[in-house]
Amino acid sequence: MQLNHPKLVNLLKQAYSAEKAASFAYQGHAAAVKNPEEKKAIRQIELDEWGHRDEVLKIMKQYNVPISKFYEFKFHVIGKIISGSCFVIGWFMPFYFAGRLESGNVCEYFRMKQYFNSLGITEHDTILYEMGIKEKEHEVYFLEQIKKNKLLPYFEKLFKWGLVESMNNIDLDKKYPVEKSDEYCKNTTE
Repeated sequence: MQLNHPKLVNLLKQAYSAEKAASFAYQGHAAAVKNPEEKKAIRQIELDEWGHRDEVLKIMKQYNVPISKFYEFKFHVIGKIISGSCFVIGWFMPFYFAGRLESGNVCEYFRMKQYFNSLGITEHDTILYEMGIKEKEHEVYFLEQIKKNKLLPYFEKLFKWGLVESMNNIDLDKKYPVEKSDEYCKNTTE
């Protein structure tokens, strides 16, 4: 079956390749931190991202969506650059930008679910929901690490993410079930 939804097809291609960039970035981030607990947590997040990439690829194969060579190259380079930069930009910025990135990634998976649902396809709802929630857990982890840092208010004002602002409307303490999760990320569907 071919997907007659250009935005969904592009989002799948982009998410697949972007997960590689995130994984590479977390390799550098984990290697750059000194705290063994932080190292372990970031390594687990890296593994989660590789898992998301595998899941997105399964979906792509089901609908004959080809991997984008352009996105693969672009995100490979971006991931490697970010990975290397973690050794030179200090402790705070990798945590901050990882959290901000994860905050935006949350809605990727909920938008995919909404796009599939608009085509009458619901078989991917659970996995897309789980990946979106996992991205939110990543966002919360990174924010938790920096929430008391004196730089956070300045970065939040400049980059629109932090203790007050998020790029999604998910509250892990009050999660909607899968079947009601269309309430998430409504303003990012177009």
